[in-house]
Amino acid sequence: MKTLLKTVTTSHASYSALSLRIPIGIIFMAHGAQKLFAWFGGYGLEGTAGWMESIGLAPGFLMAVLAGSGEFFGGVFILLGLLTRPAAAVLAITMIVAIFSVHFSNGLFMSNNGYEFALALLAASVSVAISGSGKLSLDNYLAKKLA
Repeated sequence: MKTLLKTVTTSHASYSALSLRIPIGIIFMAHGAQKLFAWFGGYGLEGTAGWMESIGLAPGFLMAVLAGSGEFFGGVFILLGLLTRPAAAVLAITMIVAIFSVHFSNGLFMSNNGYEFALALLAASVSVAISGSGKLSLDNYLAKKLA
């Protein structure tokens, strides 16, 4: 278990990972909060569940909980740099689902509800999953403690 935790938390990235982690962490947290808590103009779990059912993602309530939790808590973890790689992997999968279930048929551009923004978040999530959290992170702190 200690070896797995060390592998997950070790990162050779510099401080530059922080410049990516902060904005994507905040963005994912905000989008998750819309789905879970109806903050920032969101519809909360019930509204999100109904919408997910309407586009064929059933059961809607479970899908809303999974998407909202993945985005909110994944965003928190990325922002803190805690278990960054697993959180980023979950968020990358969430963005793939969003792209193909909601946005792809609308084309690339956001102005038409396209997949442009979700694709950017997918790329950022994959980048963080590959590079790790960087030097200024809780993962780095844990990796040093486990060494």
